[in-house]
Amino acid sequence: MSSIKKIKLFANCIPVKGAERSLICDLQRNRFDFIPNDLCEILILHEGKSTTEIKYIYKNLYDEIIDEYIDFLLEKEYVFFTHHPNWFPKMGLQWQDPFRINNAIIDVGENFEFEKILFELDSLKCKAVEFRFYDQKAIKIVNDILNYLQLKKSIISSVGFVLHYSEETTEHILNAIISNNSRVAYFVITNSPKNNFIKSLSNNVGYIIYTKDVVNDATHCGLITNMSLVINTKLFTESQHHNTCLNRKISIDKNGNIKNCPSMTESFGNIKDTTLEEALNHPNFKKYWHITKDQIEVCKDCEFRHICTDCRAYTENPEDQYSKPLKCGYDPYTNEWEEWSTNPLKQEAIEYYRLQGK
Repeated sequence: MSSIKKIKLFANCIPVKGAERSLICDLQRNRFDFIPNDLCEILILHEGKSTTEIKYIYKNLYDEIIDEYIDFLLEKEYVFFTHHPNWFPKMGLQWQDPFRINNAIIDVGENFEFEKILFELDSLKCKAVEFRFYDQKAIKIVNDILNYLQLKKSIISSVGFVLHYSEETTEHILNAIISNNSRVAYFVITNSPKNNFIKSLSNNVGYIIYTKDVVNDATHCGLITNMSLVINTKLFTESQHHNTCLNRKISIDKNGNIKNCPSMTESFGNIKDTTLEEALNHPNFKKYWHITKDQIEVCKDCEFRHICTDCRAYTENPEDQYSKPLKCGYDPYTNEWEEWSTNPLKQEAIEYYRLQGK
């Protein structure tokens, strides 16, 4: 190993420090590795120095450990050596989106007027929509929605559906819909007798998830588990500046109320007499958009904070908009996941939101 060359992180490999351990997030390969906080410190403070310089900074007390760290980083292809570290700038972490709304959640209720809603979402240049059905057979409505999007040549390019398990939601039926509609990103089938993941037939789009989770209303939203972690450049950069759940989102609950999220209480009008544009222009509509994980209690100390979603609908302290998500069971101070609903410290908030048994 040359002591002349300097160590340099590949631009897409970014360390994130947590309270007790850290991550290196590889945004190109969509993966991460846990690393000790000591190594994270070296990468943050001493990138661009030679191995000899780094060892000297630590008074040559940890030379063997530093060599092991460097060997690990090289093996994982997180770093390289160069005579000219300044030739390789860090990746910019700016986040931009040309449209005011880029995703929507629609909870389907009675007298659902999807044509009006889709027309208004098109006007806002919304690209991704999730439709959630709680208590009715839905395949006819699913097909009507997809046919409308095709007929109108909608800008909406990604559509997901959350449906109850029924005789209409067999793998054969759902794959037939996916095959005929490139806009379908996924089907999530809840209340299923078994858990099953069915891979996409092509291009990693159009997968099917069957889950035994019983989902009957919007109170089931906001769950954060280790399966919630998503590693990509878009989420990582967005999380630096915005809320990773509510930024650029608009929602309609099953009663037609326009909200930031169907699980939230504050409404900005009803779709029957208020346009999505009017709701979006309400002074309070965007108040959660800029709450980042670096501002949220506990989350700001979590190594997962830039690859994780958020929830402002259910928080551990309902009076504090910067409180930790209630339905997250991870503790960054012990590095352990636990069942959130049985945590004694969460019971008061669970009762406040009436989430007992959910």
